[in-house]
Amino acid sequence: MSVVLYRLGRFAYGRPWYVIGGWLAVLAAVVALLVTNPVRLSNEVRIDGTPSQQVIDDLASSLPEASGGQGMLLFKAPEGGRIDDAKVHAALLTAVDAVYRHDHVVDTRKVLAQEAAKGADSPLLQAQAAVAKAAGKPASGPTPVPLRSDGQPVPGVFVSADDSTALMQFQFDEQTYELPSGTIDSTVEAAEQRAARGGLEVLPSASMMEIPEIVGVGEIAGVAVAALVLLITLGSVVAAGLPLVIALVGVTVGVGGAFTLSTVFEIHSLAAVLALMLGLAVGIDYALFIVNRERRLILDDGLDAHEATARAIGTAGSAVFFAGSTVIIALAGLLVIRIALLSTMAVVAAATIAIAVLLALTLLPALLGLVKERICPARIRRGAQRRTPAAEQGRATRWGTRLVRHRYAALAAAILIPAILAVPAAGMKLGLPSGASYNPDTGQRRSYELTSDAYGPGYNGPLLVAVDSTTAGRALTPETLAAVTSELREIKGATSVSLAGMNETGTTAILSLVPGSGPNDDATKDLVTAVRDKSARIGRAHNATLGITGFTALAIDVSDRLADVLPLYVAVVLGLSLIVLLLVFRSLLVPVMATLGFLLSVSAAFGLTTAVFQWGWMQSLIGIDATAPLVSLLPVIITGVLYGLAMDYQMFLVTSMREAHVHGEPALKATVTGFARASSVIVAAATIMVSVFAGFVFNAQPMIKQAGFALAVGILVDAFVIRMTLIPATMALAREKAWWIPGWLDRLLPDLDVEGDKLAQRIPLPHPTPAQPHATARKAGTTG
Repeated sequence: MSVVLYRLGRFAYGRPWYVIGGWLAVLAAVVALLVTNPVRLSNEVRIDGTPSQQVIDDLASSLPEASGGQGMLLFKAPEGGRIDDAKVHAALLTAVDAVYRHDHVVDTRKVLAQEAAKGADSPLLQAQAAVAKAAGKPASGPTPVPLRSDGQPVPGVFVSADDSTALMQFQFDEQTYELPSGTIDSTVEAAEQRAARGGLEVLPSASMMEIPEIVGVGEIAGVAVAALVLLITLGSVVAAGLPLVIALVGVTVGVGGAFTLSTVFEIHSLAAVLALMLGLAVGIDYALFIVNRERRLILDDGLDAHEATARAIGTAGSAVFFAGSTVIIALAGLLVIRIALLSTMAVVAAATIAIAVLLALTLLPALLGLVKERICPARIRRGAQRRTPAAEQGRATRWGTRLVRHRYAALAAAILIPAILAVPAAGMKLGLPSGASYNPDTGQRRSYELTSDAYGPGYNGPLLVAVDSTTAGRALTPETLAAVTSELREIKGATSVSLAGMNETGTTAILSLVPGSGPNDDATKDLVTAVRDKSARIGRAHNATLGITGFTALAIDVSDRLADVLPLYVAVVLGLSLIVLLLVFRSLLVPVMATLGFLLSVSAAFGLTTAVFQWGWMQSLIGIDATAPLVSLLPVIITGVLYGLAMDYQMFLVTSMREAHVHGEPALKATVTGFARASSVIVAAATIMVSVFAGFVFNAQPMIKQAGFALAVGILVDAFVIRMTLIPATMALAREKAWWIPGWLDRLLPDLDVEGDKLAQRIPLPHPTPAQPHATARKAGTTG
């Protein structure tokens, strides 16, 4: 491996424009496709095969008008005003009219007008009357009343009991992610323009949010911090700029390439953000490892830039290749879950990582071929000439020596710290983002709170109960719907039941069931469970089948499905990655230690994320003010991504230790030597990765915010507590046993030569130049 990569690096350095031209052609193709194909992203959390999703899919055929995306707008009267004030009332009616007339909004008024023309023979009106009579008044809380115009109720609009707000619930003719870009925003703007005439404030619900901002101020700030760390670490603007170029090209090709396919495959916005986060972080880190190795070969071994680049690609590039492989394996493991949403995320993110690795091994040496000797400015070379071997024994060596000397204390601390941080994870709750998940200054959060106060928390997430006739071609009678309504109304936690729609044949009806609690409350989940438990009995009694869907039902099904598949996913990822680590390190103990350390770091990540987002601890430090359950998708995604990234640092740290051991140093000394060589660049790389992920904490979308935080704290704990403390301590405790492997297995495994030993034998390292009299011609195995 090292010899092949050495030759690749030498070719790219010597003929840079061939390589650069090829990547420019790829960039041009991606940009051209983006220009000619509009990007379509989804915010839908769809898990096929779950009961809630099945109800939605069935409605798409039996009652298409009820299967579109839900919209909800809250109109707040001006301070001191009321909805029934003449001016306010008139403005509200024109705003409601503007929404119903807007493109892609289902105008319920037309449907009711057609039914009203039928008079007493209208099945829909008969069913409405029967359901309303059976439902009675809400069981608890304020009682909203319909908005009226010319004495007639306006469909879908209810005025709060205190007459301070009006709530409009409506549907789009397609799911929100399928709507043309800007449809939701323009719908809200149409309402705002008319409502402003009466001083009304328009607040959209969380379901009325467009695709989140992929790149914002926080993300840019994270990259800026990464640039500063690169500058401090490498000491040169030119050297610091190369990893940034590699990362930006990588995310442009990877994420941009995914965008070009968004018209063919459904791509969730989180998939794009995840690929962007990972592409930026690993793109910078992988390039940093190689550039740092090249500069060390120039400064310490006196090589020219051409030879140093080739050897850096052969040695550090080998570690980059296998580090990237572990991340890709961890992401590819999501495919075994067989959930389309997660599969898309896995493919997009894994492809972006693969591109980052390929760029680091090809485009980076080509760019170094243009920079040539300027990669190490004269002042840095002069500093290296004055440096003595004793001066090289810096902080890293002293810290490594302390870890080895006090290995028992270090091991105890490295285990105790993440174990304590993991404690809150025992109370972790899972759900889907609601208006309560947003910061107080957002329209989504204000809409959620005002709706809860004026109507009741259940109005933020009403449940839908689909009632279908079991007799083919036979319509549901008003008496049947009234009886079903009465039984649903008696279930604990149900506040009100109303008829939300019926198909033309009358064989399918939709009942809106408003809980007495919020979307993510345990009481609402209990209500969903109770409805499902009793639906079979209710259905048999009335010759009908019942199915429940809606925000909370979807959240329950998603959480249950992901909880069921998580053990399988973890087993597949750990199994495949242990094989890769076994091949790289040729040790039984090292892969096991790496995996156990990861379990500590991922537990700490979930514990901290639970404490901050669910319990509200220290939220002011990161500028948020919203407590909510963790997003259901988070455990699976974070487990896979964090495992892959944790193995990156394991790869770079322990390959340095193994390289020193392979080249003759005893186990304890090799641990200190490898730690000293790799620690500074690992600290810089981890700082960069934490900065990039932390930038996404300030994204407005709760799902992205939580993912950025969990990855940032996970990397922070894993890099500094696990890899930089626990691993050296355990290596010191194990001594020579850390590298033990049965002879038969050693002979069976292929020699991947990650440390570059074969490279040093086949192409010996040139002697140091006279300018470096104190440097010794090290064998080219150091990856730090």
